[in-house]
Amino acid sequence: MTTDSKPSIPLKFRSDVTVELVKNSASDSDVVWAARVSTAGERSNSEETRNKDASEHTGLVNFLMRERHGTPFEHSIFTFYVKAPIFVWREHMRHRIASYNEESGRYRQLDPEFYFPNTSRNLQQVGKTGSYTFEPGTTEQYQVTEKEFKQSCENAYASYEKMLETGVAREVARGVLPVTIYSSAYVTMNARALMNFLSLRRIAEGSHFPSYPQREIEMVAEKYEEHFAKIMPITHDCFIKNGRVAP
Repeated sequence: MTTDSKPSIPLKFRSDVTVELVKNSASDSDVVWAARVSTAGERSNSEETRNKDASEHTGLVNFLMRERHGTPFEHSIFTFYVKAPIFVWREHMRHRIASYNEESGRYRQLDPEFYFPNTSRNLQQVGKTGSYTFEPGTTEQYQVTEKEFKQSCENAYASYEKMLETGVAREVARGVLPVTIYSSAYVTMNARALMNFLSLRRIAEGSHFPSYPQREIEMVAEKYEEHFAKIMPITHDCFIKNGRVAP
């Protein structure tokens, strides 16, 4: 540790999030065969039924979405690797309809990787609660924000390292780190839960119920939706068509 209380290694600053699809067992066809058990019973378990082309049953998927018969969508499962600031995880883990395994600050030294809002992030809140918008900041506001974010993170990580060097336990030393530090986790959820997340965490035209998510968690939702639309295009289209209301 140097005498000027600076971190021993350079800090990494970024203004984005990481969302990678690790694995999935998900398809529009899964929705169809899961729904067919209601009328076909054991015949729905045939290979022919399981492998039906879902494009021939778009009407069924749309009916399930419109009438909010949600359980057939629960048979499609996604697992993501997500890396985001701690303050985003605080919001994300309010969604108890997902399973989480997060990296541990007790068992490993946390990497010096921190978030700061760059000029793509609006800084000024305009209006009253419930009817406000966010507008771009001034040049001065962006400069001050970047300087203060980076300075506070450097000071905090230097303190973190100093405590570790003296033998303080990791679970104690991490208490000085700010919520802008990145943490990573595996997140597993079914398609119904994913649609619920998207309905609450994205600002999207055509939504029956407006949502006002913090921009940083919306960035996670945008990346989730890209994967969802690619893997389950019919379900995604029906989700959009029906006002982005989770069934």
